Amino acid sequence: MKVYDWKTRGVEAAPLDSLDLSNLQVAPGSHKGKTRKGRGISAGQGATCGFGTRGQKSRSGRGTRPGFEGGQIPLYRRLPKFVGRPMGPGHSKTEYGIVKLNVLNSCAEGSTVDYASLQESKLVSKSKYNLKKVVSGPEGFTAKGLTVKAHAFTASAKSAIESNGGTCVVLPKTAPAEAPASE
Repeated sequence: MKVYDWKTRGVEAAPLDSLDLSNLQVAPGSHKGKTRKGRGISAGQGATCGFGTRGQKSRSGRGTRPGFEGGQIPLYRRLPKFVGRPMGPGHSKTEYGIVKLNVLNSCAEGSTVDYASLQESKLVSKSKYNLKKVVSGPEGFTAKGLTVKAHAFTASAKSAIESNGGTCVVLPKTAPAEAPASE
């Protein structure tokens, strides 16, 4: 005969002042056996197995799909969709303001260039994007020894700057205006 924890007798519970991990016990009656459904009327869960007589939820398989509201227009269709806001897998797309290399040709040799200095010298106009990316343009890059600060560089732009004796400083995307601390 199997002995259930609610049938144990004569076992004293540990006093609360000496309760620790070595003498913890389960509460009596907390371990209830699994009921086997569909094994006859006398078993307690026979015939309909607790799902009722008829209807969609009594059949085998899933009752309804997630989000189904019984034919009412579901919540995901009632909420407004915002124009221009990507909703699918492309919602995390990073958009950059573009700076072409031929704009940097008119900068002084050996100077440090970022978007703010380009705006002051009227080489570029105001951009709605906080992050800036340097891309190679149709014309060649001729400036020598520039230190260019931007959030991203294309491979061709980076190689063109470094081949002319310049350096590319990648700014962090979280603090767009700040340069990384030099060590």
